[in-house]
Amino acid sequence: MSVSAPPASSAAAVPATRWIQLVLGLISMMSISSPQYVWTLFTKSFQDNLGATLPAVQVTFSILIVLQTWLSPGQGYLVDKFGPRALIAIGCVLSGLGWITSAYVSGIWGLYLTYGLFCGVGTGIVYIGIIGLMVRWFPDRRGFATGMVAAGYGFGAIATSFPIDSMIKSAGYQHTLVVFGIILGIIGAAAALAMRMPGPSDVLPAAAVTTKSSDVAPNAMLRSKVFWLMFVMMTMMSTGGLMIISQFAAFSREFGTANVMVFGLAALPLALTVDRFTNGLTRPFFGWVSDRIGRENTMAIAFLMEAVAVTVMLLLRDNALAFVVLSGLVFFGWGEIFSLFPSTLTDTFGNKYATTNYGFLYMAQGVGSVLGGPLAALLHDNTGSWLPVFGIVIVCDALTGILALVALKPMRRSYMAER
Repeated sequence: MSVSAPPASSAAAVPATRWIQLVLGLISMMSISSPQYVWTLFTKSFQDNLGATLPAVQVTFSILIVLQTWLSPGQGYLVDKFGPRALIAIGCVLSGLGWITSAYVSGIWGLYLTYGLFCGVGTGIVYIGIIGLMVRWFPDRRGFATGMVAAGYGFGAIATSFPIDSMIKSAGYQHTLVVFGIILGIIGAAAALAMRMPGPSDVLPAAAVTTKSSDVAPNAMLRSKVFWLMFVMMTMMSTGGLMIISQFAAFSREFGTANVMVFGLAALPLALTVDRFTNGLTRPFFGWVSDRIGRENTMAIAFLMEAVAVTVMLLLRDNALAFVVLSGLVFFGWGEIFSLFPSTLTDTFGNKYATTNYGFLYMAQGVGSVLGGPLAALLHDNTGSWLPVFGIVIVCDALTGILALVALKPMRRSYMAER
């Protein structure tokens, strides 16, 4: 703290306040994670009930992610302008409403306009709003803070995977959607109503010396080569991760591992639970690592690790235990994109427009959802195998890890030196 800091009692309250905001953000993120991360448990039920093909059903997943991401610049602007409380609460309610209304649809377009539309818009508002809030509250720990709340988006489905799988089998998927839609919508909205932006009286630690940067407005950021390199890199990583998330149940059934018992539990829901844990854990972990050894160095380690993990998982795909363990390692190498990319972006382009700026980068997730969702399913249907799809994932992971070191690192250093 500088010598001009307020009295100790006031300053001491700020750390507590920002940690409370972090916990609230974590809760809201957990409440919106299930529409994406347990989607794979509903695909077979939607196929059977609506008489649709897997590629047609997977369009819902793409709509969700596209709306979640491609609307995020506008959503980020609204959060920057009007504050997070009401907007994030509305987002949580919309996400829950998407589940409730999708339980009553009778055709594929109804699924697109409920689960796809409401969950996509709702989760987008919540996600971009909370990430933008955390980079403001934690200028000294951006990697860790964004990793923590992003972990909520990964961790949230840990608490719901087994209950949802069990309720689908016992009471049907429609009842499950209604019950969990109500519960998750209420929990998320309640947490959001206690959130706020840092105010003039909140004395926060200074950003690390290595990340200090003048603020760059979105229109100027979009003219920079370093932004578009990050966009391409995030697109490639998103494609691989979302392919595995959206198709997980389908390819695990084709590999013959879905219903094999591992430690007394079916491999599919067990793997989904392990994956949600590692997908959540990796975000604050690698965010913390990147605060210490640099963003690009951390990206290279994590992305190349995922390429290796996907390769080995594919080679051992007939072994249910190996499938569960390695799928967890795959997500440990993937989920950190949601802490590394926003913190790298804010380091580079500054704090003032952080939410809106990340909204533009987050659109890469939408591109990845199209490539990893229906197009991956279509490639599988045309080739009769998941092997070509996994081959593309491995190449994308390895190439992105290499680009972090040989392209992004020198380009970002040069850009910041010029400014």
